[in-house]
Amino acid sequence: MLRKTSFISIVALLYSLSVNSQQVLTPEITAADLKAHISYLASDALQGRYTGSAGSIAASEYIRDRFEEAGLKLLGDNGFQTFEVVVSVSAGPNNSLKVDGGNLVPKDQFVPFPFSQNAELSAGVVFAGYGFDISQDSLKWLDYEGIDVTGKWVMILRGDPEVDKQQSRFEEFGDDRDKVIGARDHGAAGVIMVSGVSFDKEDDLVRMIYDKTQSNAGIPVIHVKRAVANAMLANDNVTIEGLETGLISSLKPASMPLKSKVYAVTEVLHQKVNARNVVGVLEGSDPVLKDTYIVIGAHYDHLGMGGPGSGSRFMDSLAVHNGADDNASGVAGMLELAGKLSSERKSFKRSIIFVAFDGEELGILGSRYFVEHPPVKLTSMMAMLNFDMIGRLKEDGPAIMIGGMGTSKESVGILDSLDNKGIQLNYSMEGFGPSDHASFYAENIPVYFFSTGAHEDYHTPDDDWDRINYNGEKKVLDVAMELILELADRPDLLTFQEAGPKEQSSGKGGYRFKVTLGIMPDFTSTTQGGLGVGGVKKDGPAYKGGMLKGDVITAMDGKPVNDIYDYMNRLKKLQKGQVISVDILRNEEKLVLIIQL
Repeated sequence: MLRKTSFISIVALLYSLSVNSQQVLTPEITAADLKAHISYLASDALQGRYTGSAGSIAASEYIRDRFEEAGLKLLGDNGFQTFEVVVSVSAGPNNSLKVDGGNLVPKDQFVPFPFSQNAELSAGVVFAGYGFDISQDSLKWLDYEGIDVTGKWVMILRGDPEVDKQQSRFEEFGDDRDKVIGARDHGAAGVIMVSGVSFDKEDDLVRMIYDKTQSNAGIPVIHVKRAVANAMLANDNVTIEGLETGLISSLKPASMPLKSKVYAVTEVLHQKVNARNVVGVLEGSDPVLKDTYIVIGAHYDHLGMGGPGSGSRFMDSLAVHNGADDNASGVAGMLELAGKLSSERKSFKRSIIFVAFDGEELGILGSRYFVEHPPVKLTSMMAMLNFDMIGRLKEDGPAIMIGGMGTSKESVGILDSLDNKGIQLNYSMEGFGPSDHASFYAENIPVYFFSTGAHEDYHTPDDDWDRINYNGEKKVLDVAMELILELADRPDLLTFQEAGPKEQSSGKGGYRFKVTLGIMPDFTSTTQGGLGVGGVKKDGPAYKGGMLKGDVITAMDGKPVNDIYDYMNRLKKLQKGQVISVDILRNEEKLVLIIQL
């Protein structure tokens, strides 16, 4: 619950922003109007529009008011489609740790990992080196061989034994969460992580950073200082420093059971806020075609004040991340298109839905919620146009990048036939991409993704309103307007086709998988004990094995899949041509599919 002073300050902020945001706008698309929108949305007063913040609320009110002024019919609850999201995690007040009966101090001597399960565990401890379970032709390291960790705490060193090398052979196996998954697979009841001197000389405890998934590791996971780990090792006359030195020099496992007993309570709290999409519609003029829709979208959220876990490229800098190009530019473009199309509403036949998405920076949450709770049938949506970062058109050889061009048979031909206003159009065929159109592509809706590309100010405090090419953005919107009017008057729907993968080809740190199932994971799924399938690529391994969109993967090759991290961990260990079993839930029925990779 907010304190009274906080509530009053937020109300005052919203009032002042509302007063200061009054614009005299024209129905035409103009550079001046674009500047008015962007300079407001990207102002310091909105403090980076982080989902759920006062600045985000003010931005959504501004967008809703502009929709209403343009004559759009507001959908949802007076234009808003509200949903709950997690924005951060913190260590709760009930964390505790005892080593052989001695109490330790949370936040000073230990912390839970952000992905720890909330649990209570009293058990013995087994030291398992780096927690590796590597069995490849060229590399073998089996920390769990010859030891029983069932029901125990497993102590694991962070990183790998070649951490000082520019290219470590163990790099892809050094992820903290992957190590926890490995320990859990071997029956561990909890994991104690410790940083060796080579990994972190300062011995800092991990920060409580939200990794944008609500699922946890399924077991308690804590990070302890080296002094705490040494207290657990004291009865065995060894130290973390000595064990690490031995592992690095021998490059061989040195696992062993310890004499210590550890009791811990882990508590990680998820801070939830209300996010909201803003939705309005212009009805088409044709009595039949008005029941089919074009969706025009752009996300309005950004990174707030930055900081660790925000996505800022200046991780340790706390400053307003204004997000002028990302994505006040896209929102401004959408608002200008709404005004222009409203003034010409009798000239187009199909209806047009405009939606400003929240939660894109947290993992395209707003667009996923929209397609899961659509205001009209998904099958009536002819196409989705997404505008994300359209404010940096270069004067020297300008080009507009348009993604999703392979998602319908007609897309390339349509754009090639239109007036491109003398600007080069660079096409990308793939429908999947790092923005909100991916949610629509997963629903078999043709997409167009407009962007002028990334730049050095991307996800930094320097992405401000004075760096936008307003005349350039108008040119982008003039091209988009031609496309929208063409689509709005076409007698026939577009013919959807798959274009590129419906899943990402690489995981954390750019690691490229040797195999793929051919699915688009539902990154927003909150299902505990499974990973939702957001889409299945036609003729891919999963498709041939009988997997369907909406299935929930619960295990691969006999090993549990609780979330996207488990899924990527399993993929890393599979080989092309291998035949595996995949356990799924389909409408609450348990099924097993046999899939050849």
